[in-house]
Amino acid sequence: MDDKNKMRELRERTGMNRKTFCGFFGIPYRTVTDWELDNRHAPKYVLRLLEYYIQHENFCKESDEYE
Repeated sequence: MDDKNKMRELRERTGMNRKTFCGFFGIPYRTVTDWELDNRHAPKYVLRLLEYYIQHENFCKESDEYE
C-alpha cells in the first residue's frame, strides 16, 4: 500500500474526518492533506506510530472489521 492510501486508510479507520484527525493527533491539516493527495510523503515512522496508536488504543470505529 502506498503512503497516501495508508494515511487515508488510517484516518478512515478512526471514523474521523481530516480536520478532527489533525486536531486530535496534532498534525497540521495541510500536512495530512498533502500526504493524502500524494504531494508529499509521510515518514514511515509516522505511519507506523499512527497505526500502532490507532490499533492499540482501540481507536477503530469498528474494531472487528480490521482484525
